[in-house]
Amino acid sequence: MTVRTPLPLAPADALTEAERTRILAKSAIFAPPAQTDEQGRQDLVGLSREELTEAVVGIGEKAFRAKQIWHWIYHQGARDFAQMSSIAKPMQAKLAERFTISRPEVTTEQTSTDGTRKWLFRMRDKQQVETVYIPDDDRGAVCISTQVGCTLSCRFCHTGTQKLVRNLSAGEIVGQFMAARDSYGEWPSPQSETRMLSNIVVMGMGEPLYNYEATATALKIAMDHEGIGLSRRRITLSTSGVVPMMDRAGAELGVNLAVSLHAVTDELRDEIVPLNRKYPIKELMAACHRYPGATNARRITFEYVMLDGINDSEAEARELVRLLHGLPAKVNLIPFNPWPGSPYATSKRAQIERFATILNDAGYSSPVRRPRGKDIMAACGQLKTESERAKKAPAPATAA
Repeated sequence: MTVRTPLPLAPADALTEAERTRILAKSAIFAPPAQTDEQGRQDLVGLSREELTEAVVGIGEKAFRAKQIWHWIYHQGARDFAQMSSIAKPMQAKLAERFTISRPEVTTEQTSTDGTRKWLFRMRDKQQVETVYIPDDDRGAVCISTQVGCTLSCRFCHTGTQKLVRNLSAGEIVGQFMAARDSYGEWPSPQSETRMLSNIVVMGMGEPLYNYEATATALKIAMDHEGIGLSRRRITLSTSGVVPMMDRAGAELGVNLAVSLHAVTDELRDEIVPLNRKYPIKELMAACHRYPGATNARRITFEYVMLDGINDSEAEARELVRLLHGLPAKVNLIPFNPWPGSPYATSKRAQIERFATILNDAGYSSPVRRPRGKDIMAACGQLKTESERAKKAPAPATAA
């Protein structure tokens, strides 16, 4: 048996706080608009517990009222202060004058023949994002978006053909899951493990670690035991490899990690996942080794889209085994989902199976993801909206 040498790890301090500060500063350029309605009322959805308490105390009410409101919003799913029966009617009216409880507006809702459901949500400023619910036998995952558009331009991804318009707020992020619960009538939050909407996967439109603070706030709300109450093992955050923020997400959130890898050499990954030019594979894998909480029970998932003749050779499968050495990992093999104008084709089934066999024989679970929602363009890599920045049309020519 050949003993493989693990890849050398980059020191954790090689990625400085200055780089994280730069990422957050750039994120601020794409900040969402103020979360207030036309009447100037502040939206309470998306506020942290501390911010909600500050808002309630700011109108002259006791701090304990914030706990009551939190329960009604995130456990009961209340959308109107008049539903909050533990709060006196005069205070309900006072709250309604100053605050609102919003959801993203459902523009369209489509259900696939396989049960997958996709929503097109419109935000207050008319920007739109897509969200998908993927059912399974005894559970289901809501795939939520974190940005309008995307900044990464991965060549195989339909979402990557849409320019980044702006980041979503924490309320707009967690609001997608809440609106999905509205659609399925799953309020109040189930107290047992049996629920249709049991998981969140942050794998929709955008790169969540380029909108870290809003994403983190939204996930902390989802995990709060007095509200939505999802455990961190039921939340998976996917990244294309924003290495400095992976360390912070691991320390502060500790949710499951998924990495969009898709290639095993820097040369190819530079081409199909351009972010690799900034954070190459060696740095990415080192960050995975540092990620806290990764165990055989909570393995890091590596997403690998199968592109015919591009990244699906047996030699590349063996190199992937080498890259994963020493990591508690599994690999999701994703048959490429074509979209209009895409330059790639899906790997042949026999080649996918040969690739999977090499990984399985090396001890890495490598299920081939079953495409879901293809008939409604809801499959992996197919999400895209038409909410790009409006461009001024040229003025019509005038007659001479």
